[in-house]
Amino acid sequence: MSKPGNQGSQLTPMQELRRKLWLVLGALIVFRIGTYIPVPGVNASVLAQTFAENTGSALNFWNTFSGGALQRASIFALGITPYISASIVVQLLTTFLPSLVELKKEGEMGRRKISKITRYFTLVLAALQSTVISTALPSYAPGLVPVHDFSFVVAASISLTVGSLFLMWLGEQITERGIGNGISLIVFAGIVSGLPGAIMGTLEQARTESISLLTLFMIAAITLIIIYAVVFVERSQRRIVIQYAQRNQMIGGRHQQSAPPYIPFKVNMAGVVPAIFASSIIAFITTFVTGLGAKFDTMATIGNMLYPGQPLQMVLLAALIIFFAFFYTALQYNPKDTAEQLKKSGAFIPGNRPGEQTAKLLDRIMTRVTLLGGLYLAIVALSPEFMRFFYSYNSSFGGTSILIVVVVVMDFIGQVQSQMMSNKFGKILKQSNLDKYRSNWR
Repeated sequence: MSKPGNQGSQLTPMQELRRKLWLVLGALIVFRIGTYIPVPGVNASVLAQTFAENTGSALNFWNTFSGGALQRASIFALGITPYISASIVVQLLTTFLPSLVELKKEGEMGRRKISKITRYFTLVLAALQSTVISTALPSYAPGLVPVHDFSFVVAASISLTVGSLFLMWLGEQITERGIGNGISLIVFAGIVSGLPGAIMGTLEQARTESISLLTLFMIAAITLIIIYAVVFVERSQRRIVIQYAQRNQMIGGRHQQSAPPYIPFKVNMAGVVPAIFASSIIAFITTFVTGLGAKFDTMATIGNMLYPGQPLQMVLLAALIIFFAFFYTALQYNPKDTAEQLKKSGAFIPGNRPGEQTAKLLDRIMTRVTLLGGLYLAIVALSPEFMRFFYSYNSSFGGTSILIVVVVVMDFIGQVQSQMMSNKFGKILKQSNLDKYRSNWR
């Protein structure tokens, strides 16, 4: 029997939803405040001038994902990139490393252990990346670091590492206690914070006649088409009809066959993950190559080839997006398991024998759908490069940014609607039980 004092402390579903929304909003506000806390010993004005002189470079690309933290030399300058990179490596290892494969089979306990390994690896990557950045900072621009000594490298490395780990923790809190994927929402907040500046920059190019009004309208139209295409593809499915051996139902004294169910294959099963993973890897490689460019001419040449819009960068980005589309889809879906479940439940795909033949069919369909989804992601991610080539339009808010923003918003709205719908059905069920009780009482 519950105590009277505990009944008042329980939240209703709508109050719980509001609490989660406030938690997400508060976490994103903390993230935005942190992007203005500077790393000690860095001349922020010189860094801002460096960014202004290198528009369209890899620095601006990374700055977009960090929400402007890199341009302001903030403690959040690394962003969530180390955690994403660590997640990529650990997920790759879980496919062939025996110890991690066993952990993956342990269910919730194994997932927690893998998450713990990912956190430790994030610490290693963040420390390594921040040390390279702190050591190479003076080579970016004269006067950027007035006093560059060992104490500065230590202080800057610790600040950047702790900032990245804090963002990892903040994202996990959003995922566990709030609504949506915390990591994706942090990346989303960083991108959206730069949207007003990107719009103002585009209007400024039109005002100074760097681009014509016709080009401006064309860019706006292409952007709207990209957004529509993203929404359309993200909601698209390839449905495979299945049948059951015993599917007839008695309705009104007659046997009637119900509508056959289906297996839905989303065109883009991996969501926004391949674009984030690919962009993070390119940013990670660019960091080290740029850091070594001051000492090795070859590295400087490779760094220039990795700038956005360069052929090597475009080919590498497209290849990584398609690869991660297949990789992440394979982690989420196993055709053999689905075929086995269909066989156990007495279901089959018309024209195919249960078991191995069904698994081969599902694998073939999944491969084709995933290839289509990967190509779609690559085209969207590279769309700004095409606009830069045809219209001489340069903006840090690119196709990957649009993709992330639209997909995260769709996912977030879907989860909020799901919770509101469950609350609505809960009320209907409660009222139904109450009416039934009253009817029995009478």
